[in-house]
Amino acid sequence: MPKLWSQTIEAHRRAVHDAILDTTAALVAEGGLASVTMSRVAEQTGIGRATLYKYFPDLDTILLAWHDRQVTRHFEQLVEVGSRPGDASKRLETVLETYARIAFAHHGAEVAPFLHRGTHVTRAQQQLQAFATQLVREGAAMGSIRDDVAAEELASYCLHAVSAASRLRSAAAVRRLVMVTMAGLSPG
Repeated sequence: MPKLWSQTIEAHRRAVHDAILDTTAALVAEGGLASVTMSRVAEQTGIGRATLYKYFPDLDTILLAWHDRQVTRHFEQLVEVGSRPGDASKRLETVLETYARIAFAHHGAEVAPFLHRGTHVTRAQQQLQAFATQLVREGAAMGSIRDDVAAEELASYCLHAVSAASRLRSAAAVRRLVMVTMAGLSPG
């Protein structure tokens, strides 16, 4: 009987699930998507193929689960930096900078077109839009962000603008992008 990785069955299942996701991501990063097979994932994770298939029916499902976990972590990071005390405009700038840096760090990923079609991405984009809109509203109410354009439109403008960071070549360019975006929010 295989050794349990954790104290409880649920913790064990979560550990195996996470190990599968981590192993798959590492294999894709190492050799590209075409080099990854279910057999390699099982072997590198240290589990049997039958066990792997109990968790995931195919590689696409593993990749989507991994991406869902990444998107969730990124959104939690954005909420954390945007929920700190202080001026809403500065908090929005921090959220945009963090979002841009995430986009910059993940540019050029071979699997991005496949992964960004998932419903988990749509859900996260809606949540981020609502969060950014809230920060824009707060800033407009305090007078640090323009109020002549609807908060939803400004939030959408900001998020679309900084998503261009995925195509930039340097961290300095990412910072300039955020500065230009924030300048567009200045009142009058």
